[in-house]
Amino acid sequence: MSKNLVIVESPAKAKTIGRYLGKEYKITASVGHIRDLPSSTMGVDVKHDFKPTYINMRGKEKVIRELKDLAGSAEKVFIATDPDREGEAIAWHIAKVLNIDLDEDCRISFNEITEKAIKNAILSPRKIDVDLVNAQQARRVLDRLVGYELSPLLWTKVRKGLSAGRVQSVATKLVVDREKEINAFKPEEYWNVNVELSPIDSGFPFKARYHGEKKGEKIEKVKLSNKEETDALLASLNGGEYFVDTVKKGRKHRQPFAPFTTSTLQQEASRRISFTSRKTMSVAQQLYEGVEIAGQGQIALVSYIRTDSVRVSDEAMAAARSLIAEKYGEKYLPKAPRKFSNKNSAQDAHEAIRPTHFELNPESIKSSLSLDQYKLYKLIWDRFLSSQMASAEVDTVSLDVRCNSSIFRTQGETIKFQGFLAAYADLNDETTDDDKNTKAKLPELAENQQLKLIDLTSEQKFTMPPPRFTEATLIKMLEEKGIGRPSTYAPTISTILERNYISKDGKALCPTELGNVVTDLLTDHFAEIVDVSFTADMETKLDQIELGKKDWVKVLSEFYPPFHELILKAGEAVSKVKMAEKQTGEKCPECGNDLVIKEGRYGQFVACSHFPECKYTKNIEVSVKGSCPLCGSGLVSHRSTKYKGRTFYTCDKKGSNADCGFISWDLPIEGQKCDTCGSYMVWKRFRGRAYPKCANANCPKNATKKSTKASQADNASSDTKKSKSKSSKEE
Repeated sequence: MSKNLVIVESPAKAKTIGRYLGKEYKITASVGHIRDLPSSTMGVDVKHDFKPTYINMRGKEKVIRELKDLAGSAEKVFIATDPDREGEAIAWHIAKVLNIDLDEDCRISFNEITEKAIKNAILSPRKIDVDLVNAQQARRVLDRLVGYELSPLLWTKVRKGLSAGRVQSVATKLVVDREKEINAFKPEEYWNVNVELSPIDSGFPFKARYHGEKKGEKIEKVKLSNKEETDALLASLNGGEYFVDTVKKGRKHRQPFAPFTTSTLQQEASRRISFTSRKTMSVAQQLYEGVEIAGQGQIALVSYIRTDSVRVSDEAMAAARSLIAEKYGEKYLPKAPRKFSNKNSAQDAHEAIRPTHFELNPESIKSSLSLDQYKLYKLIWDRFLSSQMASAEVDTVSLDVRCNSSIFRTQGETIKFQGFLAAYADLNDETTDDDKNTKAKLPELAENQQLKLIDLTSEQKFTMPPPRFTEATLIKMLEEKGIGRPSTYAPTISTILERNYISKDGKALCPTELGNVVTDLLTDHFAEIVDVSFTADMETKLDQIELGKKDWVKVLSEFYPPFHELILKAGEAVSKVKMAEKQTGEKCPECGNDLVIKEGRYGQFVACSHFPECKYTKNIEVSVKGSCPLCGSGLVSHRSTKYKGRTFYTCDKKGSNADCGFISWDLPIEGQKCDTCGSYMVWKRFRGRAYPKCANANCPKNATKKSTKASQADNASSDTKKSKSKSSKEE
């Protein structure tokens, strides 16, 4: 008897779903997109309603053949791709290739991969949502138009291999503009005067800071701008007595955070567990598609990971409340389940990111997860659980101390009831120096009570420029400005890092010279492309296409003609940009001319200043943490020009008189030896993840079958994500 065919994107997802459907169902994977615009031409007919030309993707011939064979013998075909624009577009392309009538109820979707969700979806198939497909198609065509017309201009005017796009160019400009703001910042001097006091009859010291002067019943805040003003204040305080002026007590309730959206997950993963946005999405994808749990098989642990929504199902809220009552007690439950609202209706298609199997808490399955999977799963679990917990109750104290007419102020707070903080602690310890006294523990004091002076100090300070963006704060800014969508944040940041438009200094994002040059060129000649409000408005129009309120062809018709006219004008008006070259202070060993630092497609490198007459180049060496496993000296990293910028490591003695000769693609692990052969261990990287491995290729351990965790690391990033991120990267 013919089986029903269920088509998903990834093999991992197929394996998880296979646990819940009976033998009458065959589950297979398209491995992401199977059709796309051609890579060699624009593939968009701008003269005839922007009609796209889709072709079968190279390398997908076997997959398409198998899909056709399976569909031909199936009783019914269900297309179960992800529940978003991209997933709907993949479903539409699959239906086109398999000649499935678009009026047929062939589409099923679900927010979580659980038995109940899968079986309910099978019972209620629907037609493919053409509005959703058109929204994705509009985005794809729009990004193709921008990328294919603007990027060649950059190749001719700046350098080959560059790219531009709606989202990536705006993201780069945000980083560039922040750096300009920092460089233009002029620090202003100010002074703090701090006093340490205690009650006369007890040794309970506390600190307060000068706030201003009391005139009658009013207190005027005073800013000390120089040493002279500060010394005058100190002189007026000399020999003065200190009294409690006012004590204000209160109680406030702090509400829990909403469960994660894609954006807030990336931000918190960066802040709390130091994950990049790309790593967060890679690990989250594994948790969503399914992880092999000992004794239970492949299980999907979290709901769909690309979402703007903070909505949660009644069933999930009830499960959370049950867990809270069991672990923390009834007093940690609010009277009614908490419901969080979204900003607009376009965000309500999915739930927030949450656990899907509430019987599998992070600790109970820790041994089945890689360390990265455990960290992210625990973060999602704790955040969701805390979102349904009671408010925290905090007692606050605001204290003013008077010496003559001068007022010193301090604040304190005491958590009387933890509430949600028991599950998801704050990160409010990330305070500035000026704020560190705001949560001091204070003694019990009464108004007009005399205090004992312990110490009186002053300190010179200067105002600080705004901080550089991190991945977390850049994602937050993109979200606040309405630029891009959850699925685009991680690939956008990865793209501008790979294009060398920005670089990283620790967690901070800094524009490179190339990023400055390209951004200035785009700002001068294509202001709309890098304009925040214009880009945000385009995102709104794409949302309206999805809701069936706008026609996608009309949206593109309004954008393209003026954009194309700008391209033609810029081709004539823009002069060739010559990148500034930094001197290294060294001479070329081949011709004797100066060596300079140049920007290449894969980062900076050293080259002869007389290129192309002299083609001498070498890599820039960067010291890395660790020591050479052969001689104990230091290690340096290099960027390979032959292998697409891939990083490799050598001993810092390489090339010296005492040449060590150590070289490796993998970074040695400091102080670790293989317990099988005694060789040194390395961090083996595969598709964004790292796991320890013996460096000895002949070690018996390397010949055995990989452990579950290593296998999971090897499969960290599926072809699905490659295909789904392809269109996002053009942004």
